[in-house]
Amino acid sequence: MCKQCLLVLVAAGFISLAAPFVAAQDSPSKDQQSSASQDNGAQRHGSSDPARRTHTQELTAQLKLSSDQQAKVQDIFQSEHSQMQSLRQDTSLSQQDRHTKVMEIHKSTDAQIRALLDATQQKKWDEMQAKRGQ
Repeated sequence: MCKQCLLVLVAAGFISLAAPFVAAQDSPSKDQQSSASQDNGAQRHGSSDPARRTHTQELTAQLKLSSDQQAKVQDIFQSEHSQMQSLRQDTSLSQQDRHTKVMEIHKSTDAQIRALLDATQQKKWDEMQAKRGQ
């Protein structure tokens, strides 16, 4: 009798510990769907992504970007975001091909931003990229 009670308690404990992990496996697909619907809503209303805006603000502070440079950097980040969204929706690519395309998009974005900068800003940009690569 006592062995059965102990076995039931151990089984119940195991189930209660495993439940959050099972629920966590279902969550990402729901999160991805909700974030995709939020992105589409943001595009329809023309609002910009806060992450890109923050990234532009960080670059502005670190590189002392002019207002013209800020606008161009924002456009570059918007283009990158659009390319990434298209890439995510393309289910025909293998994981390796997708990774390669992501790296190409990042490299292109970095090159476009670097081209906007003066010599002093480029030096600082290169230092920032080296730190990011580590």
